[in-house]
Amino acid sequence: MKMRTSLPFCLLLLFSTALFAQSPYPVLDRSIDQHLQTRLQATLNALGLAKPAANKKLALALVDITHPHSPKVATINGGQMMYAASLPKIAILLGAFEQIESGAMKLDQENRELMTLMIRNSSNLAATTMLRKVGKEHLAELLQTPRYKLYDRERNGGLWVGKEYGKSPAWRRDPLHNLSHGATAMQVARFYYLLETNRLVSAELTANMKEILSKPAINHKFVKGLQEVHPDSNIYRKSGSWRQFHADSAMVERDGRRYIAVGLVENQAGGQWLTQLIVEMDKLIFSGREHYWDRAT
Repeated sequence: MKMRTSLPFCLLLLFSTALFAQSPYPVLDRSIDQHLQTRLQATLNALGLAKPAANKKLALALVDITHPHSPKVATINGGQMMYAASLPKIAILLGAFEQIESGAMKLDQENRELMTLMIRNSSNLAATTMLRKVGKEHLAELLQTPRYKLYDRERNGGLWVGKEYGKSPAWRRDPLHNLSHGATAMQVARFYYLLETNRLVSAELTANMKEILSKPAINHKFVKGLQEVHPDSNIYRKSGSWRQFHADSAMVERDGRRYIAVGLVENQAGGQWLTQLIVEMDKLIFSGREHYWDRAT
């Protein structure tokens, strides 16, 4: 059944689209930094991961947002749509907070606890409950609106939730790749960039979203790698795993620096790859900083 959109919702979209068009922040996929890009490719070569990257079984995005108006971006297959398991639960989180901002949902104890379980513990039951509260069709349309464009056909897709997190069949697979739970590395990076620059919801609600994304309860992949070498890092994170598919995404803050890292892998060893990769990507952000940020932007 086709979802009917209310007039206030349409006006909100038009207003937010106009504001977004005037944004002082650059478009991430037009902000590639060749120095960082070269170093990221060299890192893949050193880890022996050039072949899976060439076969499009590995996708990465690394974005230095220490200076949010001048992000430094490097990607490997950044626009490659891949199955992302539980990572797209961040889209449900956005849908819930968009409803909270509009007044259609309350940020009460029950909803906060459900969203926290969905993100930190990756609870499928909590994710399905929140998806039903947000509305499946509503979320699918929201991700494609000009306000967010987190699923954009002109950018080969992006975040998609076309199935509840359980045994029920997919209700609406993504239009381009027929995936039930999909993502591209760049669109996930955009989610965190929009979040950090208060362009998803209000600054007050953004703080609540970040709190829910903080304190990850599952110690694997990106979290495992960073906790072993930099336990003082603040990590805002969502991961996902199913069979040979492994995904992780995080915004990391430490020592006055801030960056976004996203990894999507189709390989049984993908979890171990992501643990190694985050350590090396962290080094790329923190090494050579003197000449790195002194260069003209």
